[in-house]
Amino acid sequence: MTQQQPTTVEPMSTEMQDCVNACMSCHGVCEETMSSCLQMGGQAQMPIMRTLMDCAEMTRMCADMMMRRSPLANEMCMMCAQACDMCAEACMSLPDDDRMMRCAESCRRCSEMCRAMAGATM
Repeated sequence: MTQQQPTTVEPMSTEMQDCVNACMSCHGVCEETMSSCLQMGGQAQMPIMRTLMDCAEMTRMCADMMMRRSPLANEMCMMCAQACDMCAEACMSLPDDDRMMRCAESCRRCSEMCRAMAGATM
């Protein structure tokens, strides 16, 4: 079933703006963490790199969809939350790395906000 786009765009709610900000922040942290992983090198980093890439792309796309009030934004928020959960778990596999721990924290915060938005009416 396809939802219709509203004919007028209401101002973004505080909750939605906070979620967009969390997504964009998480996107940036994942990109920075990928750069750090590339500098470290090694095959062991590849599974983490894939997860970071997925999370970075999902968070950016999720923020974009919320900002344009896409009828698919709720579903995207749920998928984004799942990507963030996976990324946080991958980052936690390197608990001695401060950058990975910051990334995991950002991913968890984004996941919580996206789950809340997934249940909201966009």
